[in-house]
Amino acid sequence: MPRLLIGSVLGGLAMWLVGFVFWGTPLSLLAYKQAGAGDSAALQAALAQHLGPTGTGAYWIPSPGSAAGTELVGRGPNALVQFVNSGIALPDTGALIGGLILAILCVLVAGIALRSCAARASFADRFKLVLLFAAAITLYTDLGQPVFNHMPWGYFTYLWVSDLLSWAAAGAVIAWFLPHPRSEAQSGGE
Repeated sequence: MPRLLIGSVLGGLAMWLVGFVFWGTPLSLLAYKQAGAGDSAALQAALAQHLGPTGTGAYWIPSPGSAAGTELVGRGPNALVQFVNSGIALPDTGALIGGLILAILCVLVAGIALRSCAARASFADRFKLVLLFAAAITLYTDLGQPVFNHMPWGYFTYLWVSDLLSWAAAGAVIAWFLPHPRSEAQSGGE
C-alpha cells in the first residue's frame, strides 16, 4: 500500500507537470485561434449582456431546441461557448492545486486497477496497459468532440496529445512504483 500511495502522488505530479507544460506555458497558444483586441472586447461585452443573466454554463449557439434554432444551426456559424460569469485570475493558484489533487486521485484509481488486475505483470506490461487504456479513453473523449459535436480539430487534437502524454508520464511512474513480481517474491509480499 505505501508504494501505491507514493506512486500515486509522484504519478499525479508527473501528470500535472506535463499538463502544465501544455496548458500553463505559451505552448498552449497552439491550441487557440486568436481574435483581435477589438473583437475580443466586443465579444466579451456581448457575452456579458446576453449570457450574463443566465449564468455560467455551456451554451450551444444557436440553440437547436426549436425549428428556427435547428434551421439557424444548419446555416451556421455555430459555437459551443463555455461561459464563466466571473473573472479568473491567471495563473489561478486554486485551479493549479485542485488540478494536482485531481491528478493524484486519477493516478491512485489507475494504480488500484493495475494492482488488482496486473499485479504479477512486469513493469513493461503494466505500462503498456496504462498506455492502451489512456489511448482508448482519450481518443474517444477528446477526439470524439470534433467527430460527434463538430468542434475544432486543432484544439481537440492538442488536448488529446496533452492528455495522452500526461497519462504516459503518470502511467510510467505508477507502473514502476507498484511492487515488481521479483521483489515481491523476495520480500514475501507487500
